Amino acid sequence: MDAEIGRVVAQLKAMGAFDNTLILFASDNGASAEIMVRDGGHDPAAEPGSAKSYLCLGPGFSSVCNTPFRRHKTWTHEGGISTPLVAHWPAGITARGELRHTPGHFVDIVPTVLDLAGIERPKDWKGEPVPPAPGKSLVPALAKDVTVPRALLWWLHEDHRAIRVGDWKLVAAAKEPWELYDLRADRGEQTNLAARMPEKVGELSALWQKQTDEFVAAVRKPPAKGKDE
Repeated sequence: MDAEIGRVVAQLKAMGAFDNTLILFASDNGASAEIMVRDGGHDPAAEPGSAKSYLCLGPGFSSVCNTPFRRHKTWTHEGGISTPLVAHWPAGITARGELRHTPGHFVDIVPTVLDLAGIERPKDWKGEPVPPAPGKSLVPALAKDVTVPRALLWWLHEDHRAIRVGDWKLVAAAKEPWELYDLRADRGEQTNLAARMPEKVGELSALWQKQTDEFVAAVRKPPAKGKDE
């Protein structure tokens, strides 16, 4: 990865375009707790990093990697969805080495790029209206640490589910009950407020279900047939 990123950066510099190119780099969504070995197994005497030494992190080291967040990749707790994002654009971002705390999502990348390029998203495609994009432009956050307004963030992965509205997050592992956290005061999801605030749980769970139903309906909708089809 370092080598290939280096090739891209070297090419941009050779073109004189490096300073005026926005580079966004995000790590993967949390360390993995999986325990698996290749068909030949794991040889502890083999050189680290070689094929014979292959071994996953497992839950122990995954927890260390994800500290202070809970759970791991696949789950929708913070340990499975939270990832840093680095933005580099010398000609367009005057801030240097600053942190931003506004929540973002990968669905925000396209709206951000379109915003910077001054391009409007198409309103229709082959005669059918294009539904609103789920993401938000992060351009304001490139300038200073501000909150990008959004209605919600929603997750569903292998029956692990979550929704975030403002600083409130409702989350549940597969086949487990909802948990409620105030991320402003408890980013590590240590104090489950679900039993103390059942009304908030009901409000957010209903919103999660509404979003889920809308997503399923959109996925199942048959595509529009163009004249050339």
